[in-house]
Amino acid sequence: MILATHHIHKAFLEKPVLQDVSFQLEKGEKAAIIGINGAGKTTLLKILLGELEPDSGTVSRVRDLSVGYLAQRQNVDSGHTVREELTAVKQPVIDMERRLTEYEARMAQVSGADLDSLMNEYLLLQDQFRNENGYGWRGEVNAVLNGLGFSGEEQDQGISTLSGGQKTRVALGKLLLQRPDLIILDEPTNHLDMASIRWLESFLLSSKSAVLIVSHDRYFLDRIVTKVIELDHTHSMVFSGNYSSYAERKKKLREEQMHAWLNNQAEIRRQEEVISKLRQFNREKSIRRAESREKLLEKMEVLDRPQEVSDKMRFTLKPCIQSGRDVLHIEELGMAFGDNTLFRNSSFDIRRGEHVALIGDNGSGKTTLLRLINGLLAPLEGLIRTGVNVHIGYYDQEHHVLNDRNTVFEEIAFAYPDMTNTQIRNLLAAFLFTGEEVFKQISALSGGEKGRVSLAKLMLSQCNFLILDEPTNHLDMVSREVLENALNSYEGTVFYVSHDRYFINRTASRILSLTRGVVLDYPGHSDAEPPACYFGNYDFYLEKSAEVEHALLAKAGAAVTGMTDVPGRDAKASGSPGTASLSCGAAEGGAAAQDWKAQKEEQARLRRRQNELRQCEERIAELEARNGKIDEEMAENGTDLVLLSRLQKERDENEAELSGLYEEWEELQEE
Repeated sequence: MILATHHIHKAFLEKPVLQDVSFQLEKGEKAAIIGINGAGKTTLLKILLGELEPDSGTVSRVRDLSVGYLAQRQNVDSGHTVREELTAVKQPVIDMERRLTEYEARMAQVSGADLDSLMNEYLLLQDQFRNENGYGWRGEVNAVLNGLGFSGEEQDQGISTLSGGQKTRVALGKLLLQRPDLIILDEPTNHLDMASIRWLESFLLSSKSAVLIVSHDRYFLDRIVTKVIELDHTHSMVFSGNYSSYAERKKKLREEQMHAWLNNQAEIRRQEEVISKLRQFNREKSIRRAESREKLLEKMEVLDRPQEVSDKMRFTLKPCIQSGRDVLHIEELGMAFGDNTLFRNSSFDIRRGEHVALIGDNGSGKTTLLRLINGLLAPLEGLIRTGVNVHIGYYDQEHHVLNDRNTVFEEIAFAYPDMTNTQIRNLLAAFLFTGEEVFKQISALSGGEKGRVSLAKLMLSQCNFLILDEPTNHLDMVSREVLENALNSYEGTVFYVSHDRYFINRTASRILSLTRGVVLDYPGHSDAEPPACYFGNYDFYLEKSAEVEHALLAKAGAAVTGMTDVPGRDAKASGSPGTASLSCGAAEGGAAAQDWKAQKEEQARLRRRQNELRQCEERIAELEARNGKIDEEMAENGTDLVLLSRLQKERDENEAELSGLYEEWEELQEE
């Protein structure tokens, strides 16, 4: 164990943020902290780093633990270039290298005892130099610079001229080169393209450092972590495995908790009904049984209703009309800004119902391509044509479609004047804007809040061709899953840019890759059922990219000299697409048939029991009514001994039968 929290509590203005949070991190372990926006992740990180004191509880660390922390926003301020800034991390090794050179020069000038003394010092320093990877530090710096996507020109660029995202990458590079015992990363993939993220995954997996990650990148977490620490309604829960394993277990746990609560509530109601019925029988034995059941009911554990995710967005996407079969035709498209050519000779088609993801490195022109299709820019060359009855809905990652001067309420009201105030309020509530929040200025909203307003407008548009630019940016995991479900049930056509590989896996039926200035079209099948049997998603792209990228580039007439393969899965190990599809369908079909048969048998058994219970209750009512009549007849014929004897005998028989029926009724109720 290198770090552990013990029953951490923290509140702000008497509002609990963390309650009884406990977990531990082992040497070399890779773990994630996850939770919805506002769950307390940043607060917990500050407590772990010693920047914030908990109200109660403790944080334990091993002695001399070195910790490296990457915050979401970095203020790297330096007169260095990018390369100089990263090289400075290796200054202790550089100093050792200089001293070794000095020793070598001095040893050439002395002899005897002085030489022996210098040689001993030299060998000790050389061992330390070797242990610090002194002979490989230049390669290490180059690997980090290239891996994080710094081109040759960017490496010689001054730190002061960098964007915020570039500065974050510099800070990440410095942190990785330091190789601390514990690396804490807060949204490390936000400013990385897919190639850089894949490199970072490989680096962290091979690192001996323990890693603690806060990230919404579920694919990244699947690749890296073996433990998930969830913050949910101020409490923590620890799950072993990666994100997908956590998500599946969490879903089952929620279902089990809700099922247990519903059963608990049903049992309480049933016992109350049985007690009421036993008292209605108005017999001494029945009343004693009712009292006994009341005592048991008082001792019965009453489960609390499981807390449900309260910030889950709720929306569906519905096209107004069906478009023609051909939705978009791109032919020989080219675009450049000055001497910077983004792409050329690019052609592809999108047909109705397809969900197409566009991927590529940062700066390759993905957003520009979307803006060209939307008519916001004019192409340098080529043709863009939309099909018959195509109505485009555009989600812009910079949210230029929003008016900063409007309030949230006005943004919807002005765009859709036919909506009533109540309808607008209900819509905004579905996107988590309630109370006075609907009157916040668009300009004052966070990136995630602006994203939710844009999604609300997109839902109302009822367009049949959605063009989305990084739709999952700033959304928490729950909201991303809601968006995924909405797109998967959408009957229209979708074309989007995203670096969220998990999102692409769940929603894409085909991949377009902007590579070396050409749009490469990777094969896929839009008829497959999402998500497990999808062909054309990101995993499928990784599997096929190494095979087909050279051929596609050659076909497009682009140079392929020196091109490196994209790392992917072993096709033999993962099986052919056809096999995956068949096994998926067969296994699910067989299991479904067995479940259906068992369900039908159980339903038939319950119907029989319900029928028996109804017949039992009818017979009890019949006998009790008859006993009432017998009592009346006996009162009216008190002198007729023969009749009284016959009536008493009938009543005794009824009572005996009733006694058995009451027990049978209780047994049937229990069942």
